[in-house]
Amino acid sequence: MALAALATLTAARLVMAAILPLSPDEAYYWVWARAPAASYLDHPPMVASWIRLGIALIGDTPLGIRLLAPLSAALGSLLLVDAARTLFPGPGALRRGLLAAGLMNATLFFGVGSVTMTPDTPLLFFWTLCLALAAQLLATGRPRIWIALGIMAGLAFSSKYTAALLAPALLLWTLLVPSLRAQLRTLPPWAGAVLGCLILWPIVQWNAQHHWISFLKQGGRTGDWQPARAAQFVGELLGGQIGLATPLVALLCAGGIGLAAREAWRRDPASLLLAALTLIPAAVFIQHALGDRVQANWPAIVYPAACLAATGLTGWWRRLFTPAIASGFALTALVWLQATAAPLPLPRALDPTLMRLGGWPAFAAAVTGAAARENAAFIAADNYGDASLLARLAPTAAPVLGAGSRWASFALADASSLVAGRPGLLVRSARRDEPPSRAEWTAISPVGDIVRARDGVAAETFHLYRVTHAQAGTLVVLPRPSRGTPP
Repeated sequence: MALAALATLTAARLVMAAILPLSPDEAYYWVWARAPAASYLDHPPMVASWIRLGIALIGDTPLGIRLLAPLSAALGSLLLVDAARTLFPGPGALRRGLLAAGLMNATLFFGVGSVTMTPDTPLLFFWTLCLALAAQLLATGRPRIWIALGIMAGLAFSSKYTAALLAPALLLWTLLVPSLRAQLRTLPPWAGAVLGCLILWPIVQWNAQHHWISFLKQGGRTGDWQPARAAQFVGELLGGQIGLATPLVALLCAGGIGLAAREAWRRDPASLLLAALTLIPAAVFIQHALGDRVQANWPAIVYPAACLAATGLTGWWRRLFTPAIASGFALTALVWLQATAAPLPLPRALDPTLMRLGGWPAFAAAVTGAAARENAAFIAADNYGDASLLARLAPTAAPVLGAGSRWASFALADASSLVAGRPGLLVRSARRDEPPSRAEWTAISPVGDIVRARDGVAAETFHLYRVTHAQAGTLVVLPRPSRGTPP
């Protein structure tokens, strides 16, 4: 019955992945897939590799871009069940595994993340796989598992830099479990570490060749300190987790982390693993929140171990499992419905699906019409997501260009000589207060506004400018879908 339910859920996710419009971030990662590199400014390259594989299997469509998201969610669910049965053998082991997988799948993060493609998608899969491998290592003590664990940790790091938290968590767990600590005197743990480092070495090399821009962008946030706003940032962090995990699942996860910490204090090896994989990331994100905002999706790496730990709760906690899973799936279904059909005329502030997904095809068509009226030789946008979606959606033969310094590290054709001295159309969100830079553009003339909307509800206003490109700055030609490819 559980396998049938997972298969049905996966089929539903594949359908949603096919019909949901792409978000700006997904279009941006699609550009990555069309410009292969060892790494990128924002993240390591795994998300681009997964997109390329999906496109190679079924074509350059939304489902092709997202194909591995529903499939990895299904496999990750099975891995979590396996981890539960391995860590807590006995008559109730399968039930604990099914409950953990149910809680995980009921989170809004997993419900949305399993039908979209972002760096969190492969990260969560490889993180869960490392959890399952660590459970096997504890249960069997087989040295070769260290090799697989090192490789999967390297692949997790190749997905998102947050995976660096795996290393201290697993090291602390290893040092606190005598049977594992003894294995540090043998070759396999170190061979696994070396293999993991070899996997991430191209990312290090790419950063070295690009002035460490990716490491500085992500790692530079760790030293922020704003005590006056710390309470606000910590409150936003907690509120974001309640929203993404859904309230009851978040409560159960918090209880599970507390239980794992208590049992870890008693030196239970399984609980030590769960505590290390939850408390260390949680401490890092709370520390970060003392100086800056923590995006709600960042702590999602805590969810697999937290959901598994929650299944050990007893007493009145048990009465929460069924409503937690049911309410989580109901909320996910509501978000799916709103994203596809928008039955509720919610304003932008209350509808994240509107802001991220609403009205892009009509907006791209309107931009193309404005470019034709202005006899523009090109269309450009200085927001990476806007530029990427226009490159994918705009029904025009004119080149769509990405503007701004972030594109300097991409293996994309420079457009400066192509468009120098020729008029173009610059698309710029009204949310940006400053005017276009005259260091990059000359003869800047406002030519109107376009409102991106869904079913009459405004999502965002864009200013249009007739511009001529100056030689300073960075301007690249973005890839376009193959002729006849659905957007």
